[in-house]
Amino acid sequence: MAIWLSEADVRSVLSVPDLIEAIESAVIAFSSGKATQPVRTVLQTPGGVFASMPAYLGSIPAMGAKLVTVFHGNTSAGLPTHLATIVLLDPQTGGLLATMDGRYITEVRTAAASAVAARHLALPDASVLAIIGSGVQARSHLELLPLVRKFNDIRCWSPTAANVRALVSEFVRLPVRGVESARMAVEGADVIALVTASSTPVIQDAWVRSGACVISVGACRPTQREMDTALIARGVLVVDSRAAALKESGDVVQSIQEGHFDETHIVSELGQVAADPRFGRTNPDQITIFKSLGMAVEDIAAAHLVYRCAIQMGKGTALG
Repeated sequence: MAIWLSEADVRSVLSVPDLIEAIESAVIAFSSGKATQPVRTVLQTPGGVFASMPAYLGSIPAMGAKLVTVFHGNTSAGLPTHLATIVLLDPQTGGLLATMDGRYITEVRTAAASAVAARHLALPDASVLAIIGSGVQARSHLELLPLVRKFNDIRCWSPTAANVRALVSEFVRLPVRGVESARMAVEGADVIALVTASSTPVIQDAWVRSGACVISVGACRPTQREMDTALIARGVLVVDSRAAALKESGDVVQSIQEGHFDETHIVSELGQVAADPRFGRTNPDQITIFKSLGMAVEDIAAAHLVYRCAIQMGKGTALG
């Protein structure tokens, strides 16, 4: 019998370390042809964006789809800007296995993909983390990135100082502090996580040290940018999906249109790097860049993990 899993149910059964491993396996499967997903279908609505993201992950196997909305006006109503529902289907019959709230899954699987990127693209001795942003993704990245690298200095900045103070107060167990500018956060950092809602560049090439790993999570539409073009041109550019990056990432699409580089500047997909490090960093002085757009295979891998754990733990509400 199919079940419904609320966000509380999802949180109660999902192990974050297990999720990182599931996401790594999923991106490897995607880049090796063992998963199928189209580039997401996106509709602009009067209030925001509505997207559908189906996928079949043959390596598990698992199948399903996520329906996700992004309504930035929700903030004034006290609602999350990103909301989602995931439908998990039986890959052999097509029957419904579970419907689950996908908001938390979207939040944490994004940070899990960043953790996989940091594991394979950051220097082994990376010890300084910069977080640009102070929202939901800043929190999830503060939770997950320290699981793959040991940071002794974590610097956070966003345009809203009160939000940074609140964020720092939540993570007293970590060596995290607020700083006065994006530049102060970025200069000398080994790993830089861009987790903002900005549609224009938030960091400059000149601020980024040799050997750094930049993880760009914002700017997921072709009209948006989060990084300065000179930085992208200097870095070893890794994406989650080459097809999606060439359609959805303004950082990539606009730089190509302006003639700064061509499609070959994308060195590899994250799944290729996770399977074989030679597809990523080849010397310690390189700047590595992971442009994250988010993939349906990540959502379905996470939902499958949640479903298995929920069945084992007796969580969820039966659907008639």
